[in-house]
Amino acid sequence: MNREDFPFLEKGIIYFDNGATSIKPKCVIDKMNEYYYNYPSNAHRGDYSISVRSSAEFEKARETVKDFINAKSTKEIVFTSGATESISQAVYGYFKNKLKSGDEVLVTKSEHASVILPWFDLENKIGIKVKYIPLNDDYTFNIDNLISSITSNTKVVSIAEVTNVIGDIRDVKRITSICHEKGIKVLVDAAQSAGHINIDVQDSDVDFLSISAHKMLGPNGIGVLYGKEELLEELDSIKKGGGMTISFDSPKEIVYKELPYKLEAGTQNIAGAIGFMEAINFINKIGIDNIEEYTCELKRYLVDKLKKLNNIIIYNENVEGSTVAFNVKDVFAQDTAIYLDKHNICVRSGDHCDKKLKDELNITNTVRVSLYFYNTKEEIDKLVEVLNNDKILEESLGV
Repeated sequence: MNREDFPFLEKGIIYFDNGATSIKPKCVIDKMNEYYYNYPSNAHRGDYSISVRSSAEFEKARETVKDFINAKSTKEIVFTSGATESISQAVYGYFKNKLKSGDEVLVTKSEHASVILPWFDLENKIGIKVKYIPLNDDYTFNIDNLISSITSNTKVVSIAEVTNVIGDIRDVKRITSICHEKGIKVLVDAAQSAGHINIDVQDSDVDFLSISAHKMLGPNGIGVLYGKEELLEELDSIKKGGGMTISFDSPKEIVYKELPYKLEAGTQNIAGAIGFMEAINFINKIGIDNIEEYTCELKRYLVDKLKKLNNIIIYNENVEGSTVAFNVKDVFAQDTAIYLDKHNICVRSGDHCDKKLKDELNITNTVRVSLYFYNTKEEIDKLVEVLNNDKILEESLGV
């Protein structure tokens, strides 16, 4: 699907590490080069024509993101360096000022480090309690377990919409509804869901949501924090600097700009935002529903093929989505990845920045194949062919 739009694929490399970062289509690269070649100026800083154009394109990008996730206003779209900064901005800029010792934050053990570590930090610094929502036997999210985990002290539920190893898709709308009935705020990590499934923040009613552009065809170093306008008004930016104020005559006389600019101190990643906009336009042309349907089809195809091999252990075969976590029996995950690289096949190995999931899997490292719409069944066939070989065990043992 649209493989001709991706110059990198002409190299003959099979790329199955889309959960880490996606390949960029030519139109995104060209759009960023257009900025650098024709109007490489700062946004919102100059009155000359190319700066005005830069400002206009930057704000057009913000509008494009707003429409993509169906936010109410561009005031609710804050550009960041990626999902990690977005989550930290929400945790340290909002929740740190709202929570107190003994308050509980619910996560799961299948969350990315960027979700869990800021809450660990607040537990150490202000005495909140990080608690885990138990997972199902197949490591997926369980709504009933969420409900039973909530206490009178629960103030926040912080989870991914799609997890980066197991790949299960959580019902964010239902989760948010349950939480809001009890006055609990919801922070959603959408790094693995944006560009893969439809996101509608008004329909789901989430309070905060984070996105990384580079996982959905866009450039590295740009992302978004979505927050409800009334919550962002109370958020204290974790960055201070130029561009966020109208005046600062003294420590007691600081006048901040309106949203979202008061949360975007410093020089912005303008080329990144413009590239992000082009990536969204590209995804919209294909259709998010088409992408989800095709990648789920690829995942089922891959699982069916791997199950026919007697040397493969699959950890999430019954989970919908586009990610497969597995190991080759008696072979260390990194050795599998190195072996596959010799055949020009790129996969991820390790703990995938998810160091708590080992408590559930009872294994530290796995091989992860994460699919996107430019992957093909022929590529999967090649992967399976290469895995169905005793040489992988021989090489890992140094035989």
